[in-house]
Amino acid sequence: MSAIVEFQQIRKNYRVREREIRALDGIDLAVEAGEVFGVIGHSGAGKSTLIRLVNALERPSGGRVLVDGEDVTALDDAGLRALRQKIGMIFQHFNLLSSKTVAQNVAFPLRIAGRRDDDAIAARVAELLGRVGLSDQADKYPAQLSGGQKQRVGIARALATGPRILLCDEATSALDPRTTRSVLALLDEINRELDLTIILITHEMQVIRSLCDRVAVLHEGRVVEMGAVSEVFQNPRHPETREFVSESEIVRLRRDGGGEAAR
Repeated sequence: MSAIVEFQQIRKNYRVREREIRALDGIDLAVEAGEVFGVIGHSGAGKSTLIRLVNALERPSGGRVLVDGEDVTALDDAGLRALRQKIGMIFQHFNLLSSKTVAQNVAFPLRIAGRRDDDAIAARVAELLGRVGLSDQADKYPAQLSGGQKQRVGIARALATGPRILLCDEATSALDPRTTRSVLALLDEINRELDLTIILITHEMQVIRSLCDRVAVLHEGRVVEMGAVSEVFQNPRHPETREFVSESEIVRLRRDGGGEAAR
């Protein structure tokens, strides 16, 4: 495999009330094509900032982000529009358009990309809704859906333009355990069947263990540990990693001993 996303000495600073806040401090990471790469960290660790650099929703203060060997930080507006068609993104709180139906939400990225063939758009939307198990929900509005259904619409929308990379920003944090498992199973299926690279950020080690091939642990804007998920779970070296692994075991024991949370 070869790297499809590379972070090279990435720094990101924010100015807050005359203070300079460093969100990312010298990040070096390479994500391989076709893998599911997890980034875990507590609130404020810098993980959301990191993932938003991939599609240039954030710009680094220093360093370079490469996607397919192309320097994202050097792209003009036309280059960014082309790049973003290769990158899908799903969000913690779904970000669906409340005034549009499920089908219209999924079609939205195609319209933005300049597609004008209504029949082709309808066919693509039907294909995607079938893939995420929502063929019978096309004419409903987001308010009529459960949380899990909303996230499936978000996944279908993220896949609309046929991206090579899928960014997942705390995609399961707003879901209950059972729905989380079904969404993770869908993402695993998409990764395998579409050979789609997935970069997933979370604060839940159980999500990492369920889906990811490799994981990077962020703490105060730095990568403090990285490796295959099995290795990191079995031999956590950094205190931050050991805390996440311990929390994950507590969650597992509660689930196995106390039953699952109701949907």
